[in-house]
Amino acid sequence: MMRALTRTNFHSSRLVRVLADLAVVDGRAPDGDFAEKLGLWVKFTDAIALSAVHNASTASLPDTPAGAQSACRLALSEAYARVRANLVNSITRCGLFDADRTRMEPPSPEPGADMEDATTYKPYRRNYLAQQRDIELKVRPLRIHVREVLGQSSPALRKLATLDAALDAILSERESKLFSTIPALLEKRFHQLRSAHQQALVETLQAGKPGAQMQPAGWLAGFGQELQTVLLAELDVRLQPTLGLIEAFNLNSTTTQHHINV
Repeated sequence: MMRALTRTNFHSSRLVRVLADLAVVDGRAPDGDFAEKLGLWVKFTDAIALSAVHNASTASLPDTPAGAQSACRLALSEAYARVRANLVNSITRCGLFDADRTRMEPPSPEPGADMEDATTYKPYRRNYLAQQRDIELKVRPLRIHVREVLGQSSPALRKLATLDAALDAILSERESKLFSTIPALLEKRFHQLRSAHQQALVETLQAGKPGAQMQPAGWLAGFGQELQTVLLAELDVRLQPTLGLIEAFNLNSTTTQHHINV
């Protein structure tokens, strides 16, 4: 079970808060402000590219009819909701999957195996990585599509879309490396729970029964729920840039419509 949050920065992402709650990362606010930390990720050549985007002039575009703007807002919102719902369903519908999306049973121990051999993290790592790949394959095309729509809208939104593409190119490799560390953090949590379970068995003079560990009260069942929670939080982080673009488009369209009505 997750411990109560005590140190996590309120302004941290949900993913950071969840990982801190599992005691696998330090949830305290980092030293220095956000801009300073982000600057460490941006090379000199990247800064030049970003400056070029900011300074580039944008040609005006033909006015889009109000009805078309409303239809576009609805289409983007529906596309976002559809992708997110599909991924949430993939993460939560069965919990633990194998590579073929079939129900997976807890690893069966060999006769005479001890608890160290009876439970292994490998299936969880494999399935977490599969879910990460699925998220990437669905979120990236959505983000690109939203950028394309913004690029055909107002000059300000076109510049925002260009800036987002530039930042994506600069930060994507660093982000991928950070996301790739999550399975290792969860392995740390897995071993913490297994050690606590083993200690409890020793203290109560009970023998380990691996076949019963996936019962609702079992520690593996609890770990599976934690893994789902982390995946959902990671999904939200990966969707944030796309959601921000959609919100900017909606705000711009609403403001434009208001000016037309006035």
